[in-house]
Amino acid sequence: MKYYRGISTDPYLNLAAEQFLLDTEEEEIFLLWRNSRSVILGRNQNAYAEVNLPFVEEHGIPVVRRLTGGGAVFHDLGNLNFTFIVPRARCPELDFARFVLPVAQVLRELGVPAELSGRNDLVADGRKISGNAQCVWRDHVLHHGTLLVSADLSFMNGALRADADKLRSKGIKSVRSRVGNLSEYLPGIDAEGLARRLEDHFLGGGAAERTDFTEEQRAGIEALAREKYRTWEWNFGASGTFGQQVKRRFPYGSVELSFSSEHGALTGVRLSGDFFGIRPVEELESALAGCRLIRSELTARLGEVGQYIHGASPDEIAELFEA
Repeated sequence: MKYYRGISTDPYLNLAAEQFLLDTEEEEIFLLWRNSRSVILGRNQNAYAEVNLPFVEEHGIPVVRRLTGGGAVFHDLGNLNFTFIVPRARCPELDFARFVLPVAQVLRELGVPAELSGRNDLVADGRKISGNAQCVWRDHVLHHGTLLVSADLSFMNGALRADADKLRSKGIKSVRSRVGNLSEYLPGIDAEGLARRLEDHFLGGGAAERTDFTEEQRAGIEALAREKYRTWEWNFGASGTFGQQVKRRFPYGSVELSFSSEHGALTGVRLSGDFFGIRPVEELESALAGCRLIRSELTARLGEVGQYIHGASPDEIAELFEA
């Protein structure tokens, strides 16, 4: 396994660095990185629905879309982010526990009562201390997560629009009330101190080798950031909707459907939400184009929906067109 440290605290560069490593490295990768204040959107989310745009614009907080599904998260220098990249042959299905539990072990050794909860969270005393996301990219799996060490929760609350249905499903009142900082358990450790503890764990015994980004890699990352991660098209352009809209929360996440139709057949489909998937949801949207709004035809086109919305069934998604 190769171990890298983040190229900078620039969120555009750090997300570009992840994809660059996905595109160019064959070995397993472990990466630690930190971002300056930013909102990191899930791959399938609608930026206009998830982000308090007046707030982020006022405070100069960039909004950057990542490769993985899941929900929007707030980053600042009080967060420590970790990434694992492994060949898909070693992780054929979405598997959060494989990557989250070793991090939880380090936290427990430090005295934090960390445990895996729900789909993708690490919690301590019922409060979220780490959100995680995962995707398949070509022939590799990318898993990354954020560890709240000393995050500014007031900025987090201001930058993100809370999903009321999600909060109600968890029996809580606000984003702020459901998250906690590790500094409450580890008063002597900041984000860099926690990074050193994770380094000791994952590099111990030669399990990983410290690797520095080369000048060639840095140039490639800069180019990818410029051409993709800094662009409006990537970060906001996928957030459009069609005329008819419906949103529903399932155990595997929220799904928001918008669509248009003419003469009883679909002319446009957009699926967004904080769900995870193995294949890009755009493929499913394209596959639905031209389908008649008949349940049997919809379920036939949605036969592999679980590849795009992990945990979903054809009937569940077909029903959204009838809501």
